[in-house]
Amino acid sequence: MSRKLNIVADVELLERFERVVRQDGRYPPEAFDFLHRGLELATCLRHGEQPAGRGHHVTGQELCAALRTLALQQWGRLAPTVLRRWNIRRTRDFGEMVYLMIDLGMMGKQDSDDISDFDDVYDLDAALGQYEIQPSAADT
Repeated sequence: MSRKLNIVADVELLERFERVVRQDGRYPPEAFDFLHRGLELATCLRHGEQPAGRGHHVTGQELCAALRTLALQQWGRLAPTVLRRWNIRRTRDFGEMVYLMIDLGMMGKQDSDDISDFDDVYDLDAALGQYEIQPSAADT
């Protein structure tokens, strides 16, 4: 397929994704952007700095752990508030988002994967409430 056709296909897939996300209505597009960045982090943590591609699978638990890390890095103590604003109240919500993307053909899954892999990985409020501000070397 030519590069121009690839770009057109990518644009069509992105438009379809945005349309489905808005129709679904459970989570805003920003939440999916956060999910994608968390997936990149989880993949990097599991597989190193190798370029992403097929065979770079991560588990639901690994993705949830990476999303926790990313949320704390990005928002600190505000992380629970941001996620609640996006209607994310439990780790199962991350799974719902992943499986929506799988249904759209934007993510793959292995036969052993199941949405229940995202059930009760951690309590969001408890896991995100453990954030502590680390003093810099200049503060000590």
